[in-house]
Amino acid sequence: MAHWRGVLDEMVRERRSALVAYACLFVVDRRDAEDLVHDAIVRTFARPRAVTEVHAAEGYVRQAIRTVFLDQTRKRQTWRGKAHLFDGASSAPGAEDAAAAATDVGAALRVLTPRERACVVLRYFDDLPVAEIAAALHLSQGAVKRYLSDGTGKLRTTLQVGPPDHQDDFESVRVTDQGRSAR
Repeated sequence: MAHWRGVLDEMVRERRSALVAYACLFVVDRRDAEDLVHDAIVRTFARPRAVTEVHAAEGYVRQAIRTVFLDQTRKRQTWRGKAHLFDGASSAPGAEDAAAAATDVGAALRVLTPRERACVVLRYFDDLPVAEIAAALHLSQGAVKRYLSDGTGKLRTTLQVGPPDHQDDFESVRVTDQGRSAR
């Protein structure tokens, strides 16, 4: 057996659950995550590689998970844009509607757009700096910062965490005749 096959077998045996957990951060549903990992492994090892250790193989597969996820998202968006051209095609409601009322992290991740989700996962799970996220996703650093800002804002709102709402403070302040505020 070729050495890369032994590394592949060992990686699947030892690191499969970690790879599925990583993929769950992108697609949330476990079955979809398993499919994503399978597609990434096939894409990574479709041709023989000079991989000599499990850690390096896992890195290749993690990169492929991100790539496959973004490719699938693009295909879905393209299909949605052309589905109306086919007779009888109807658009299904998005997962965002179902996740709006939920407060767990999985449901909160569903609220994010695919780019926001990818940026948030790469930044806060993989601990990559903005420059590396931009390079990995072929985006500008400014776009990555915007996706991170929008994504974390949506997560704070959905999970109801973050800075407290100070609206009550503003309602209790009234302006006196002299223009000074009083409580």
